[in-house]
Amino acid sequence: MLSFFSSDIQAALYEICLQVVQGNLKIDLVSTVLGEMMELRDDLPSVLADVFCILDLETGALEEKSKRDHYTHLVGACLSFVPEAILKERLDPETLESLGLIKQAHQFNQKIVKIKTKLFYKQQKFNLLREENEGYAKLITELGQDLSGNITSNLVLESIKSLIGCFNLDPNRVLDIILEVYESRSDQDEFFLSLIKSYMCEPVTLCHILGFKFKFYQEPNEETPKSLYHIAAALLHHNLIELEDLYVHLMPVDATIVEEHKREISEAKQIARKLVTVVLPSEKSEEKEKEKEEEKNDKPPDNQKLGLLEALLRIGDWHHAQSIMDQMPSFYATSHKAIALALCQLVHLTVEPLYRRAGVPKGAKGCALQPLKNKRAPQPTESFEDLRKDTFSMFCYLGPHLSHDPILFAKIVRLGKAFMKEYQTDSRPEAKDKMEILLSCFLSIADQVLLPSLSLMECNACMSEELWGLFKLFPYQHRYRLYGQWKNETYSGHPLLVKVKAQTVERAKYIMKRLTKENVKQSGRQIGKLSHSNPTILFDYLLSQIQWYDNLIVPVVDSLKYLTSLNYDVLAYCIIEALANPEKEKMKHDDTTLSSWLQSLASLCGAVFRKYPIELAGLLQYVTNQLKAGKSFDLLILKEVVQKMAGIEITDEMTSEQLEAMTGGEQLKAEGGYFGQIRNTKKSSQRLKDTLLDHELALPLCLLMAQQRNGVVFLEGGEKHLKLVGHLYDQCHDTLVQFGGFLASNLSTEDYIKRVPSIDVLCNQFHTPHDAAFFLSRPMYAHQILSRYDELKKAEKGNRQQQKVHKYVAACEHVMTPVHEAVVSLHPARVWDDLRPQFYATFWSLTMYDLAVPHAAYDREVNKLKVQIKAIEENPEIPMNKKKKEKERCTALQEKLQEEEKKQTEHVQRVLHRLKLEKDSWLLTKSTKNETITKFLQLCLFPRCIFSSIDAVYCARFVELVHQQKTPNFCTLLCYDRVFSAIIYTVASCTENESHRYGRFLCCMLETVTRWHSDRSVYEKECVNYPGFLTIFRAAGFDGGNKADQLDYENFRHVVHKWHYMLTKASVHCLETGDYTHIRNILIVLTKILPCYPKVLNLGQALECRVHKICLEEKDKRPDLYALAMGYSGRLKSQKVHMVPENEFHHKDQPARSATPASQQNGPGSTSKPAANASKTEEGVSEDGDRGKDKPQGTTKPVNKANSTAAKVTTSNGNGALNSTKAVKDDKEKSGKEKKEKKEKTPGSTPEAKAENRREKQRDERAGKEERVVREGKEKTPKADREKVKLEEKSSKDDKAKAGNGEPAEPARERDAIKESKSKEKGDRNAATATLKSPNPRSESAESERDHKRRKLDSHSSPSHSSSVKDNSNELKESASKHHINFNSVARSKSREKEVEKKDTENTQGRSKEKKEDRKERKRDHTVSDRETSQESKRRKDENGTNSSKNSQSTSPSCDSPMSPEKEKSKRSKSSSKEKAESVKPERTSSGGKKESRHDKEKSEKKEKRDSAAGKEEKKQYP
Repeated sequence: MLSFFSSDIQAALYEICLQVVQGNLKIDLVSTVLGEMMELRDDLPSVLADVFCILDLETGALEEKSKRDHYTHLVGACLSFVPEAILKERLDPETLESLGLIKQAHQFNQKIVKIKTKLFYKQQKFNLLREENEGYAKLITELGQDLSGNITSNLVLESIKSLIGCFNLDPNRVLDIILEVYESRSDQDEFFLSLIKSYMCEPVTLCHILGFKFKFYQEPNEETPKSLYHIAAALLHHNLIELEDLYVHLMPVDATIVEEHKREISEAKQIARKLVTVVLPSEKSEEKEKEKEEEKNDKPPDNQKLGLLEALLRIGDWHHAQSIMDQMPSFYATSHKAIALALCQLVHLTVEPLYRRAGVPKGAKGCALQPLKNKRAPQPTESFEDLRKDTFSMFCYLGPHLSHDPILFAKIVRLGKAFMKEYQTDSRPEAKDKMEILLSCFLSIADQVLLPSLSLMECNACMSEELWGLFKLFPYQHRYRLYGQWKNETYSGHPLLVKVKAQTVERAKYIMKRLTKENVKQSGRQIGKLSHSNPTILFDYLLSQIQWYDNLIVPVVDSLKYLTSLNYDVLAYCIIEALANPEKEKMKHDDTTLSSWLQSLASLCGAVFRKYPIELAGLLQYVTNQLKAGKSFDLLILKEVVQKMAGIEITDEMTSEQLEAMTGGEQLKAEGGYFGQIRNTKKSSQRLKDTLLDHELALPLCLLMAQQRNGVVFLEGGEKHLKLVGHLYDQCHDTLVQFGGFLASNLSTEDYIKRVPSIDVLCNQFHTPHDAAFFLSRPMYAHQILSRYDELKKAEKGNRQQQKVHKYVAACEHVMTPVHEAVVSLHPARVWDDLRPQFYATFWSLTMYDLAVPHAAYDREVNKLKVQIKAIEENPEIPMNKKKKEKERCTALQEKLQEEEKKQTEHVQRVLHRLKLEKDSWLLTKSTKNETITKFLQLCLFPRCIFSSIDAVYCARFVELVHQQKTPNFCTLLCYDRVFSAIIYTVASCTENESHRYGRFLCCMLETVTRWHSDRSVYEKECVNYPGFLTIFRAAGFDGGNKADQLDYENFRHVVHKWHYMLTKASVHCLETGDYTHIRNILIVLTKILPCYPKVLNLGQALECRVHKICLEEKDKRPDLYALAMGYSGRLKSQKVHMVPENEFHHKDQPARSATPASQQNGPGSTSKPAANASKTEEGVSEDGDRGKDKPQGTTKPVNKANSTAAKVTTSNGNGALNSTKAVKDDKEKSGKEKKEKKEKTPGSTPEAKAENRREKQRDERAGKEERVVREGKEKTPKADREKVKLEEKSSKDDKAKAGNGEPAEPARERDAIKESKSKEKGDRNAATATLKSPNPRSESAESERDHKRRKLDSHSSPSHSSSVKDNSNELKESASKHHINFNSVARSKSREKEVEKKDTENTQGRSKEKKEDRKERKRDHTVSDRETSQESKRRKDENGTNSSKNSQSTSPSCDSPMSPEKEKSKRSKSSSKEKAESVKPERTSSGGKKESRHDKEKSEKKEKRDSAAGKEEKKQYP
């Protein structure tokens, strides 16, 4: 009924609508009716839509447009009650478009097609089952069944075959389903792999199916499941497919991977640059925002190759995994954490058995790992040899990414430690090669894996310490090689490491900017954290900052206390690398001083190596290598290290108290010998000692330093500034002394003796300089003597002191006898004609510790400790337990010092007894005493006195000791004279530090002389009746100290004044030269000898004037010289109050003859001895070889003597007398010429006015002539001088000939010193002694020579002026050269002695006549001189007005008034005081002064009258 009703309604609606289309009904009316009808039933809109659909088809086929329009309007009117969705389903698209329900009909049609295609024609995956649903369903059921029972792959395979046959299934589709099920049940590897292997068709087909599966997941946002990677890896592992076939199906391609890797490296470098460069805050914020956006947008694509690689590693297929990694850039695969962890797990399983056997530390349990079930996986290692198969290569592929697994890191390190122990203990030759290969493998792992991995770990201190446990077993050479690779190459190859390096530098900068002394602890912790992972980068930056800012050294050193042991070792390497940096200059731009960066690093070395337990071997070997290469700059490092670690300071600025303490035992040295307190150096010095002994560096360093001293000058010094050469020489020498002192005090006796060879081997084979060789051998001798002495004491038990002394002497003989034999080869045989080898060895083997006990120093230190104890007791703030400890420490130290003092006192007594027994055989003097003293000075005293400050004191004390022991054939006077008269060349050739030591030596020598000079009783007690003060030397020896042969006290004072004068002349000469070295050195020496010199006022004033001039000249030119000069000038002024006038220093006035008994009068006017005695004296002297003609008249003509000495400052001797007969002839010819010139220039009958005019004219001409000569640099040489030049040339030829014949030629400096010291010494020594002989004058030739020199001086400005020195330098050098001829040829000198004796007798016969003539000439000079007084008064105002004495040995800047002409006319026989007054006059004129006051003039005239009266009295007594 309902269906009928519906069809009727449908028909009715159709009719109504058709009437509208045909135009019979109105649209509005019909639409209203239809709207009302729609409310009657719900399905009417659908019915109406069907009607519209039929009409749509009909009207669409009509050609009448009006009907179509009516239809369209009708449908449009009904849209309000007919849903659009129904219309869109039923109506044609064009109709819908015309109605406006859709935009475009064409697009609507396309969309419909797509939807229909997707719905009805696209084949889904499950559609495969639709073909034969039942067959595939049964197949899935079969594969998914429970496999735990007796189900095998063969049974399942039979069922699968049945299903394929029954249901006609596609075999490829069946294989695909098998793989799908395997993928979902990946734990059943064994079943499915055997099933696939049995089912297997072509491998290529299986590979294609897998490839299609992988390709399905290559869409942009797809992710390949791990199960698919697993089945692919399993199939590869069982060789069911080939990797090459599958690899092509995987994405991305290799080219993309390479590009990605390069991009990562460039990005890392860019980030590093950004971290280094300065960026503004606004730019920083923008960059951070960009980075965040990039992180959001960039999702890394799915890399199927890496997924497959991970799966291969998980199942243990190392072979295929290695093949995949080889096709990628280095470490690209392991840079992904999952792959790195998979590989680490595989390595864990591989090394597990070996680690359990050899690597697990004691007490550690660890967790056992389950091995892989896969039999094809790498075999577990059972021995170290098995590691070479696969394990080492796995580590190499891991590289720095081992950092992901710290446990594996620790395992391989522990395995390395176990191997190194086995390597060090296994000495089998057959296993040696294998062990070496394994060692190289472990080193490679450390280089490529361990250190880079440590860099990527976040401040893991435990790993650092674990790694040090392995590294400390390597030699430091291997370790430093690893550190070098780590620092300079590792960081550049990995993107992550590039970033880490930049971040470390940035963090280091942040910390260093804020590091101060106040926040050391906090900054130190930050530095420690940063250093655990990247120490090389951090330390490189720290050291660069320290090289620029040395004030960072202290805080940086303090902040390093949180470092690990490995970091300390890396720090040592970084320091060495910084020192060896070839790009840095070790000198400043002025080439005169070391660069500040080198000094900063040296200071850092000393502080760091002392404070922290860092191995020193590398640093010491570096210094050794530098010395081998002839470079001494880096000795500064060794000096700092020894100073800080052992507490041994080397300085020439020691106070006298410190120096005194240094002559005691080790305890006294530590307490009072150094500027800083030596505390807690026991451990550090032990470390230094152990390093030196373990690496055999102690002796090589000593020998290289000893050889390098000369290398600094002759090899390095060619192009360097002289100041720098001196500094390097001092540094080399000081370091040698410091290092040798360390070895002597820290090495045991056995260690020292075992390492130091004998003295002849040191000198002859190793070419060690003699002073350094004895310095190294000296402790060895002391050790050997003491040990031998102890043995003798144990063998014979006797407590008597005498027995102990005899045993000590026996021990010395036992030890030193081989040394005496060994030293013979050090020098030519002629040396031993005068010095016994025993004396030579004794001098060089003893020290100040052996000669004297510093009781004052011991008392001083003990008193300090007592005061310290008292202060501790009185301090209430110190806790009681601490008080007790401190008091116990001080008391123990006090007892040690007292025990040490007692021990040294006994030792010194034994040594002095030994010397007393030896002294008689010390000096043989087969030639002359002059030769003996020369050799002693040249071979013993001078080399050692500049070796160290203590040696300088030792040399002075040794000379004093030899004197006090009354050593036969040792002339103390001659020795002192040569020392004080020969300082110019020595000073000029010294370095700065040697000048300090030489000054200290002179000061000690002057102290002794001053003590003797200051008190007659001391002099008589210590000098009178001593062979060293004999003034007559006989070839047969001395006759027991005849009173007449001894120098009395007053004459000794004259001699001391002469020495002071010679020192003044030498000092002024050096100051006048303008040469930097001369001025610096003499100022240093003068500062050192200031306590003892100058003592005479006028000498002090002369020095003060010249030093003031230096201050003015050098103020803006050479600031260091200015500072030295100002310092000395100030101290000299403070010493002025202690200076005395010359007449107080030594008696210048002639004592009355009647007042002094003849037996005690030893002055020049003494005639208690007859003239025959004088001639006998001359005979005795002539027997002594070349001394006879050298005996001067002493103080008979003191001023002439002084003038000649003043002119000879540049030589080493005080006299001009020569040793050869030729020299005597030259003197005679010269004196004759001078006498003729005198007579012509000063005729006796000329009136006074004419005489004065002529004299002035001659002076002016002579002065002008000499000024021209000086200006042109050509000094006119008289004929006698030209003959001397010829002799000098001849002597030099003789020297060359001797050198060619095999005789060793002396060094230039020593030869000059010997030549000149001989000529000077003979005159000065005779000046000190000849006053005892006779008032008679010396030979006329010597007298006229002095007159000639006096005239020369008269034309110059001052005896202290450099021009006077220069004018006479040629003559003096010629005289010295003649001496050298005699010195080199002893046989020749003996033949000449006879000729000298003959000449001497002729001279004595002609003396009386010549003296009378000379007196007449001097009388005429005196008459003229009084008129010149007014001209000279300006220059003499500030000088002392005392008269000259006959006894005076030298002329000084202070002058006496001339005698009145009336007094001179009344005299016939002239006294020696008048002679001096005459000869002083020219010198006084040139010295310069102010006008003399009337009072001073009257005073001087009174004194002259007294002198003339004394002269008359003398004439009466001795006609």
